[in-house]
Amino acid sequence: MAPKSSVPAKPVRAIHSAPVGAKARAIAATVSTAPKKRTGKTKKPLAPERITAILAILSKTYPDAVCALNHRSAWELTVATILSAQCTDVRVNIVTPALFAAFPTPKAMAAASLPELEELIRTTGFYRNKAKSIQGAARTVVENFGNKVPQTMEELLTLPGVARKTANVVLGSWFEIADGIVVDTHVLRISRRLELTQETTPEKIERDLVKIIPRDHWIDYSHEIIFHGRQICIALKPRCADCTLEKLCNSGDKIWSSH
Repeated sequence: MAPKSSVPAKPVRAIHSAPVGAKARAIAATVSTAPKKRTGKTKKPLAPERITAILAILSKTYPDAVCALNHRSAWELTVATILSAQCTDVRVNIVTPALFAAFPTPKAMAAASLPELEELIRTTGFYRNKAKSIQGAARTVVENFGNKVPQTMEELLTLPGVARKTANVVLGSWFEIADGIVVDTHVLRISRRLELTQETTPEKIERDLVKIIPRDHWIDYSHEIIFHGRQICIALKPRCADCTLEKLCNSGDKIWSSH
């Protein structure tokens, strides 16, 4: 697949909010196969029919879930994802227009001074390290990949500031290559709440998830779970009564349960 760095931005689709209350329960009822028990543990959390039900509910609840980072090229997405570490996507989207206006290409960013980059990204936090990373990534793209963001996991991981999460974001959201599953804080938390994994590190959680989730849902799973985590399955106060997955969830920290 040819890189897309020279084509216009993908059209922005309308993002639907998660349904709430009775509507959420109606969606869940169409595919739910949850065991009838209260919170604690699910008898067979990795049963294929349960995984299928979870994915069906997510697809129906978040049909338009996409990457929340604004970008017009693989390069812009790479930089935005590096900047998103320990920072909200909203803040990154505020910062990147001025950054890319000043340094629109890898070559331009590679030639920038660190103080200039630092000032433009200061509000994303850890700006000194991030400035070094995005400039180092720019230089690597220019020197080793002919000004084009590479399309393999192995090559992406050679870019400063790029680990598996960033590489998976770029591969999945821009190149539409399902090489793995993005594991951010939402995916980590909710995958554990749904008992899809007992691991606590992104790398190990990703290894568990790719074993049970069909490859053709790897990209969408992350987008859908991230939307779910931001709107419904919030870390400290999950909105369980409005959750379309509630009947399939037996997490011990639920604040409301129908079963």
